[in-house]
Amino acid sequence: MNLFIVGDVHGCFYTFLEVLQHWKPAEELLLQVGDLVDRGHFAPETLQVALELSAKHPEQTVFLKGNHEAALLQHYGPEGPHPSWLSWGGRSTEQQYRKHVDWLVPHLEWLAERPLFWENEHVLVSHAGLADTPDPMNENNPDGILWRRGPLRNIGKLQVIGHTPTTGAPEFFTTTNVMNIDTGACYGRGLSAVRLSATGQHLDTIFVPTHHADIG
Repeated sequence: MNLFIVGDVHGCFYTFLEVLQHWKPAEELLLQVGDLVDRGHFAPETLQVALELSAKHPEQTVFLKGNHEAALLQHYGPEGPHPSWLSWGGRSTEQQYRKHVDWLVPHLEWLAERPLFWENEHVLVSHAGLADTPDPMNENNPDGILWRRGPLRNIGKLQVIGHTPTTGAPEFFTTTNVMNIDTGACYGRGLSAVRLSATGQHLDTIFVPTHHADIG
């Protein structure tokens, strides 16, 4: 089965829906690298469509946790509130949930179950990637799988990540065998997805310019 991997959405609901039109559920596994929420105008709606797709296609969808989901969970969890999250996108998400109060608890429960990565023999997909740092799977590690900025290590298979916005097109780093597909949807650039074979061969790139309604 081919892989259809979507970059950071950040509440850009209408842009996300357009990208999803290119996914072929019968023959592709949908993977999303995390950061569905914050910054765009429609974080609850974006999460709701992801949750519904996950329920409808449980064997063909994998939604990963990003650092923004981790911060949202911390904010609403027993250790909350999380004031710094409010300053880098959480405030708008918190306000948006005032219109969708009934969604908040099921969304938090669903987010708490999101994995940190997906992999097969040839490809590893995560939010920020694996580097030569101690304890890379620690969600709170600033150089870990949810937060890493900077070069990653070559792990012997293709790493597909988001987290660090590019200038508007996916970037591939030959030395480390890393593909970054966060193309800055919430900054008005666009949302990208890549279609790969199960062995990591690049087959196609889908790019949808950010809809004005999502950030305007």
